[in-house]
Amino acid sequence: MLSTPPASDSPIDLKGALRKDAALAETLLHLNNLHARELSWLDGPTLTRLIDEAFLAARIGHIDAAIIVLDQDAPYDSPNFRWFAERHTRFAYIDRVVVATRARGRGLARRLYAHACDAARIAGHDRLVCEINADPPNPASLAFHEALGFRRVGTARLSADKTVDYFEIRI
Repeated sequence: MLSTPPASDSPIDLKGALRKDAALAETLLHLNNLHARELSWLDGPTLTRLIDEAFLAARIGHIDAAIIVLDQDAPYDSPNFRWFAERHTRFAYIDRVVVATRARGRGLARRLYAHACDAARIAGHDRLVCEINADPPNPASLAFHEALGFRRVGTARLSADKTVDYFEIRI
């Protein structure tokens, strides 16, 4: 189901690029924060640290779309990341994926997921994992992940007004 993307709109590494290109970093930060309800708000230093710790950070275009994936070795203090770390010795955790409004409908998120899946498989991971907001709901993300073959493996109430469902796909 998740396969390597075609050459057009192929993912490009973000890890080295952000340190060299302040405009690229600002664009990614702005795009992330436009979608803070789904992704969580970040400041510049936190985004830089997150990408430095990432197993994989990639983009398509200038920042038409981007993905940040951590593996079990990341020193990440997210309760969602810890949920997977308590249950699995190896995994690739999709921390965030975002597609600019102007670039939607081109299959960019699917390409980024295929790229992450390929990289995780090559590194010896057997699962790609993520969380999706259940309350407040994120039906578009839920439909996207289910169409790719992700299955729900757990739920957590993070606060009085936020619940997430945990998903994985075996790769």
